[in-house]
Amino acid sequence: MNLSEQLHQTALIKADKPAYYFMDQSTSYRELDAAVSKFADELHKLGVSKGDNIALLLGNSPHFIISMYGALRTGATVIPVNPIYSPDEIGYILNNGDVKVVVALDKLSPLLEKLNPILSSVENYVICETQPDNGEMSKLSIYPKMKSFTQMIASGDVQFKGPDLDPEDTAIILYTSGTTGKPKGAILSHKNIYSNAHDTGEYLNITEDDRVVTTLPMFHVFSLTVVVNAPLLSGGTLLIVPQFSPKEIFRLIKKYEATVFAGVPTMYNFLLQYPDGTAEELESLRFCISGGSALPVSLLESFEKKFNVNISEGYGLSEASPVTCFNPLDRPRKAGSIGTNIVNVENKVVNELGEEVGVNEVGELIVRGPNVMKGYYKMPEESAAVLKDGWLYTGDLARMDEEGYFFIVDRKKELIITGGYNVYPREVEEVLYAHPEVVEAAAIGVPDPNLGEVVQCFVVKKNDALTEEELLAYCLEHLAKYKVPAKIEFIDELPKNTTGKILRRSLKTHVTQV
Repeated sequence: MNLSEQLHQTALIKADKPAYYFMDQSTSYRELDAAVSKFADELHKLGVSKGDNIALLLGNSPHFIISMYGALRTGATVIPVNPIYSPDEIGYILNNGDVKVVVALDKLSPLLEKLNPILSSVENYVICETQPDNGEMSKLSIYPKMKSFTQMIASGDVQFKGPDLDPEDTAIILYTSGTTGKPKGAILSHKNIYSNAHDTGEYLNITEDDRVVTTLPMFHVFSLTVVVNAPLLSGGTLLIVPQFSPKEIFRLIKKYEATVFAGVPTMYNFLLQYPDGTAEELESLRFCISGGSALPVSLLESFEKKFNVNISEGYGLSEASPVTCFNPLDRPRKAGSIGTNIVNVENKVVNELGEEVGVNEVGELIVRGPNVMKGYYKMPEESAAVLKDGWLYTGDLARMDEEGYFFIVDRKKELIITGGYNVYPREVEEVLYAHPEVVEAAAIGVPDPNLGEVVQCFVVKKNDALTEEELLAYCLEHLAKYKVPAKIEFIDELPKNTTGKILRRSLKTHVTQV
């Protein structure tokens, strides 16, 4: 079984049940499955076949779900891409991922026009219309390659049947930031993503009666597995939120009697601080889910006390589809813990020799299960470095207590997590180093009350005339907004060790108010 097949089976059994609500309009499982088949048929007519790569540059919307499941139904591989990435970042992923078709929002058409000359493998752009065209599309040089999402759904054959798929066939490639500054594509098979959605749903007891708030970005693997695929596998209903808003979250939960809310710590902070939010509006929730980054214990306790609903914190990474742990619902959850093994997944803490350490001893967290990736796309050496003897080495330091609950002690090296998004210092530094007036640069994460962390950079400049505002504007041209430094401080020299390596940790003492 795979996600697309299961959706079809659910549509046969629960044809009239709402699969999702979007902008207060419901779509049944029958309607969703029909749209998926029609889209898949039109992709097939465009020459898409098993093994081809399709990128999605989409936010939270029915477009994303139909495109993803439609692509999977053709046997194609889906590459979700954050649509707010910079042109440089998007261009790299589309090229490195050998993308044949790009599905994107209409407002991104000018960006695609700009990137098209360097995208040698892209044959078609499927444009999802959200506003009147007014003839602007036809003026673009890529217009002959552009197809209308709406027309594809209208023209496709609802009876389309895709090729037979093997569980080991590639389903999704998730690009995750790497320490080299270039993203790495984690290759996930149909077995990987199906098993993790199924096993997470079973562990959290997600059923057809659940109505799940889907406000986490769908292109992010946390959202993809926990609040999209797991509920759809169970026949539940998604409450799709295009953009996070505390007011809208409270309204949706109350109106549709939502049973599950999933968010990153930043979202919980905003919900807690929203002056008009009440426990009564959230009384339908069975529980909440937190992931993406560590949830401060004080925030967890304050939220649970104010709204009288428990938060289950978990852990995952793209390379594991992503979930490996969650705090259980049938036993006490432990504040600060990422919980215990989910169904069919094994976590272990080991020393540098790969030997399991004792209870409460700190070591590297490694993972084994049907959810672990096949490897990194076109990166055999990097794959071999993290996949050893059937185990995925996460690079995170952790400990396990006597009851099998895991606790993350420290993040991967100097990883910065801002608002639930990962930012590696190196990728920010690469952009700064490319500026002609920059001699040296280093990026670190500094605490922020709303986002958990923000990026702060230290720069040695060639020319005294270079200003912080000029450099920040330069970063904004080359980085996604959440990766842009909140502050840049100029210093005479960066701290280094005897071999010349920049000591980022030493820069913590230089941090000023952001």
